[in-house]
Amino acid sequence: MKRLAIAVLLLFAACLAYVHWVLPGQVEASRNVVLPHDPYDVSDDARRLHESLFVADLHSDSLLWKRDLADRSDIGHMDLPRLREGNVALQVFSATTKSPAGLNYESNTPDSDQITLLAIASLWPPRTWSSLYERAVYQLEKLYELAEHDDLVIITSRQDLERLIEARQDGATVTGAVYLIEGAHPLEGDIDNLDRLFERGLRVTGLTHFFDNELGGSLHGTSGEGLTDFGSAVVRRANELGVIIDIAHASPAMVAEVLEMSTAPTMLSHGGLQGACPSARNLPDELMQQFAEKGGLLGIGYWDAAVCDSSPQGIVASIRYAIDLLGVDHVALGSDYDGTVAVTLDTSELAILTETMLRADFTEEEIRKVMGGNVRRFLLENLPPN
Repeated sequence: MKRLAIAVLLLFAACLAYVHWVLPGQVEASRNVVLPHDPYDVSDDARRLHESLFVADLHSDSLLWKRDLADRSDIGHMDLPRLREGNVALQVFSATTKSPAGLNYESNTPDSDQITLLAIASLWPPRTWSSLYERAVYQLEKLYELAEHDDLVIITSRQDLERLIEARQDGATVTGAVYLIEGAHPLEGDIDNLDRLFERGLRVTGLTHFFDNELGGSLHGTSGEGLTDFGSAVVRRANELGVIIDIAHASPAMVAEVLEMSTAPTMLSHGGLQGACPSARNLPDELMQQFAEKGGLLGIGYWDAAVCDSSPQGIVASIRYAIDLLGVDHVALGSDYDGTVAVTLDTSELAILTETMLRADFTEEEIRKVMGGNVRRFLLENLPPN
């Protein structure tokens, strides 16, 4: 009986070790895929131009996963070494706090949640197992811990960004990090939680994600509704604080109402345009033109539902379409790296986008703006002061 008890305990310990150390990596490896491809051929001219750019990406979900982003990995799409290799000057890091089972772009309900299992298996603090607010806080804590490395700095103000720009101009390889919550359900219906997250460093908030929430209708929910009273209150308070509103995943009705009431420009951190890719993931061109007229900034995604063709040529074709429709000042990069998508390039390979735009006869000014200049300007104009 004693030997049996020891064997059971050893088996239990082995199962716990597998769940904690192995399973999260296996799950991520199956979700965040870089599709097989030959090494990209980047010309010397494109390489030189790319190294001179201020490269910025409006969306990654890398904080969700267990791996140490300080180390280069062959899993997923992004980490600090690959950010350096891709010459990324600024990365927006998103916190995902709830994701329903059976995820799709057409219709989801909030009745289930896959993040709870991931949080438990990854040994997130128990406070996160039942609180969406605490999940947002914990992922922000992970970002601050990552920023203890010299090559990452948290950006919370215009002055922070100005210092980053100056450091990059002086030859530093440091990357700036801006924190975003994907959907405002981590507020848990309490607007004071927006202030609390702002005090900790939140500077961009989505309103919905894949399901309808207390703020209103999701692009992938069941109601199609606009803003609720609480959603309107969050928009007003975000404007007062200087928190940028992200309309990614919001229903068309919600987007129209946000554009009508927001006193500050909004962004769509990751997505595409219906005219370039008629996907349920993308908003109609007419609505996006209104978004641009209000000063909005669209981050073009790298995966099939955003651009229909996820090759570098397909991504650049959507960028060209967006420039022609919205104007060059309203287009940026929004990879959705590590957001349960399959892509054809990781962040170390971003120079292929510069190369592909050169081949497609983009001007140098267009390339500089799309690859990050527009993000730099937008944040300098819309981040709060110290």
